[in-house]
Amino acid sequence: MSRIADDATTAWIRRYHPSADSAVRLVCFPHAGGSASFFRPVSVRFAAEADVVALQYPGRQDRRHELCVEDIGVLADRLSEELGALSDKPTVFFGHSMGAVLAFETALRLEERGAGAPRAIVASGRRAPSCHRAERVHQEDDEGVIAELRLLNGTDAAVFGDDELMRMALPAIRGDYRAIETYTCPPGRRVRCGITVLTGDADPRTTLEEAAAWKEHTEGAFRMQVFPGGHFFLIDHQGAVNAELGKELDAARATVS
Repeated sequence: MSRIADDATTAWIRRYHPSADSAVRLVCFPHAGGSASFFRPVSVRFAAEADVVALQYPGRQDRRHELCVEDIGVLADRLSEELGALSDKPTVFFGHSMGAVLAFETALRLEERGAGAPRAIVASGRRAPSCHRAERVHQEDDEGVIAELRLLNGTDAAVFGDDELMRMALPAIRGDYRAIETYTCPPGRRVRCGITVLTGDADPRTTLEEAAAWKEHTEGAFRMQVFPGGHFFLIDHQGAVNAELGKELDAARATVS
C-alpha cells in the first residue's frame, strides 16, 4: 500500500485540522455505531500539537452505502493496513467502547509487523478484551437496539425523533454490535505498549473490576482513571479526558530524539 501523506484525508482516515509538522500522532477509534466526527472536539483541542487522525469505518455517514465490517479481526486487519501506510511518528491510540478493542487488536497487528505500533493505548469505556459477556443486542429487533442506545445515553436525542436518520444509522449500529458481541480474546493476549484505562463508575456495560482487567493485556505500564458517569462519561468530562490524552502525548513526544 502506498504511503499516506501527513495532511491527507482518505475514506478511512479523517483529519479535521491537518498538522503535518507535528512530532506526534493521536489516532481515534470510534464506538459501535459511531463515526470519525465524534472526535472532532479532540481534534480541535490537539490540532496545534498533534496529527489527530479520526477513523471512519464503512457503513456510516459518507460511507453508509458500503457494507459494514461485522468482524473485529477483519476490521483490525484493514485498519492496520491503513495506519501502517502513515509516516513513522510516536503515536497514541485512543478508542472508546468498541473502539478500545479495535485499538488493542490493531496495535497487536502493528507490533507483529514491527512498524507503526503505538507507544500507548488509551482504552475508554470498555471492559478488558478477555472479559466476555453473553450480549446479543445485534439479534434484537429495531426497538431493542434503540433501547440499548437509550440506556447508554450516547446518541443525540434528536436522532431518536427522526425516523429517517434512525433508519440510516441502524444498519451500522447493528453490524458493529454483531462485531463486538461475537469477539473473543484469550486472557494471555498482550500488547507491548502501555495501556491507560478510562472508565465511568456507573457504566452498565463495564464494572470497575472488568476495566482493571486490562492490566492483564499489556507488558508495559498500566494505569486507570475512574470518572463519575455512565458509558459516555467522556462527553461530560471532555476536559479531564483531554488532560489524560495530553499526558500520553507528552510521554510519546519525550521519546523523539
